[in-house]
Amino acid sequence: MAKLAFNETVKNISQPLLLPIVKILAYFGVHPNVITITCFIGFLISSIFIAYGELLLGGVFLFLFAPFDAIDGLLARYSKKVTSFGAFLDSVLDRYGEIFLFLAFTYYFLTQNSLSGVILSFLAITGSLMVSYTRARAEGVGFDCKVGFLTRFERITLLIIALIFDVCLPLLVFIAIFTHITAFQRIMHVYKLYKTGG
Repeated sequence: MAKLAFNETVKNISQPLLLPIVKILAYFGVHPNVITITCFIGFLISSIFIAYGELLLGGVFLFLFAPFDAIDGLLARYSKKVTSFGAFLDSVLDRYGEIFLFLAFTYYFLTQNSLSGVILSFLAITGSLMVSYTRARAEGVGFDCKVGFLTRFERITLLIIALIFDVCLPLLVFIAIFTHITAFQRIMHVYKLYKTGG
């Protein structure tokens, strides 16, 4: 059996902890798409705090709303409301959520006259989008592509740590480098699958 990626391991561990919340939401008839949109709004609020230099508050809001990204899928499966549109909406709003976060970092570093921060924010968001795009495109042509070092879970976790402990620049360096490495990992993974007929 293949070794689980770190994010998959965390997902398996956290599911029993999130299940009571999911059951309550299902009992009150909350639709999974509502949770998806709520998660996005939370990321947007976090982005506003970041843009205006309230990094700790931005980190706290990100910490509070990030678990919603797991809850919506669990709720959809538990309440038997899994739909192709729901999966599509979740993926699109996930991307927009990250875009707003890194845009907020860009604005913040502009106000701090930090050219390095602006460049790192740009490299981090392009890398993050390419990690997601390589998987989506691979799956679109029939290849499974969940490999890679820095998936969305790891990226958001690092951003929470960066904001709460005020170590944004060092962790943006890490994200900027390893998102592009992860995208390259996925390119090579798909190439190997293609060459072996997988």
